[in-house]
Amino acid sequence: MDISFFWIGIGLIGLGYFIGDGLKNFKNPKGSPTQYPTLIKEKDLHLYLGLSKEEVSELLSKYPDAPKVELKGTTYYPYRHFLDWISSVEIYKN
Repeated sequence: MDISFFWIGIGLIGLGYFIGDGLKNFKNPKGSPTQYPTLIKEKDLHLYLGLSKEEVSELLSKYPDAPKVELKGTTYYPYRHFLDWISSVEIYKN
């Protein structure tokens, strides 16, 4: 009977330690969530938007003022800025 209380006590100590450690790191997690690149090449944009290549091509031809950066002849799209732009109401007012 004394041995079972011993293991229950060890289990409660372990439980307290892991809960405390988790609460200590609650606001500052060790792992980072899935991160997306800051700049995406035009040829890879369809992968991040979940669209087909044809749909992305049509979107970019219809809206040539989409936020983009050109460096050494390669067009890049800033990920967060592009998502904010595509989800804004401005492009849907037509």
